[in-house]
Amino acid sequence: MTANPPPPAAPRRRRLRAIADTSLALLALLALGIRNVLASPFAAPEPLAAPSTGGGTLRVVLALILVLGAIYAAAWLMRRLRGVGSAGTGNLQVISQVALGARERAVLLRAGDQQVLLGVSNGSVRFLCEVRGGEGFDGPGASPGGAGGGAPADGDAATAAAPQRPTFRDLLLRSLGK
Repeated sequence: MTANPPPPAAPRRRRLRAIADTSLALLALLALGIRNVLASPFAAPEPLAAPSTGGGTLRVVLALILVLGAIYAAAWLMRRLRGVGSAGTGNLQVISQVALGARERAVLLRAGDQQVLLGVSNGSVRFLCEVRGGEGFDGPGASPGGAGGGAPADGDAATAAAPQRPTFRDLLLRSLGK
């Protein structure tokens, strides 16, 4: 006894009937939902009080002041702590530095008992001169050895015959190529 298979058209009809019934049910639910939405009035809730812009503005201004104060405090702290780490570097010490331009500066270093003036620019460091012992620079145009424009203080002929040492300004202009 062999069973005869059902004709192929019957399962296809059942599937189509199930799809039609499901689609009809979904359409009925959709129509019911639309009817409920249309039946209830739609309105936004009324605000209890008008929003105040003063409180929000005050908070923003206070936060801005706090952030700017933190930035200022961090910058001040960094400037104060810049020289703290250099105390333990041994015999090398930065005595003074002065900005000469946007990216150029002159730096006076002490290495042991010797003082050296360096010209520092973007990507290069140049030796300008050696400063002896306790000598220093009195200001622009002053010679490293004394006061004034490099002329000898006394009228001694031996000192007048000695070649003048270049001034700080001359050394600086020479190092910048001018």
